[in-house]
Amino acid sequence: MLTYIPILAQAATTSILVCCLSLVVACVLSFSAGILLFSGPRWARAIAIVYVEIFRGTSLLVQLFWLYYALPLIGYSMPPLLTGVLALGLNTGAYGAEVVRGALRSVPIQQHEAARALNLTNARTLWRIFLPQAIPEMMPSFSSLAVQNLKDTSLVSMITIADLTFKAQELRNLTQDSVGVYASALLLYFVMAMIIVLLLRFAERSIKIATGRPV
Repeated sequence: MLTYIPILAQAATTSILVCCLSLVVACVLSFSAGILLFSGPRWARAIAIVYVEIFRGTSLLVQLFWLYYALPLIGYSMPPLLTGVLALGLNTGAYGAEVVRGALRSVPIQQHEAARALNLTNARTLWRIFLPQAIPEMMPSFSSLAVQNLKDTSLVSMITIADLTFKAQELRNLTQDSVGVYASALLLYFVMAMIIVLLLRFAERSIKIATGRPV
């Protein structure tokens, strides 16, 4: 089994790249849509609701196929890597938006009343009072979403991206050793997931220390 790991590890770098880039997209969308859901104007909130419900209510694989196979039929085509990053980012961002909204709503209403008493604008209230208290609450859920996003990168093999799953399938067809190849792939996915979990736990601890929250 160990003989396959160096070969698969090279393909795992593609999975890591897709995961990292899509998480950047997801973070931007999570905070943008989550804040709009929490306190945006009605028209912007409606757009955020449509986005979240569409991408949470449909299959990620179908979303990926639609962006890669259907979108070019109406004149918009993207390279496979960009398509995979965008599909994963849009999907994870929709779930993350609900995490952000829920965390913001968990801040006691008295905090908002105190901000009004201090004559703070809505933007300053959000950035100086709500987000510093809400971000530590988001971290455990974001950790789960990040691990799920890593596992979902296996789907990009369906649009010809040579990620870990794609390479494992190739190697299995070459060697006919399903047990050894897929066990090696599982091990690599597990190691990558644990690294993500440990990094986010460290980030969560650092944020709690910085905001004066109990660790």
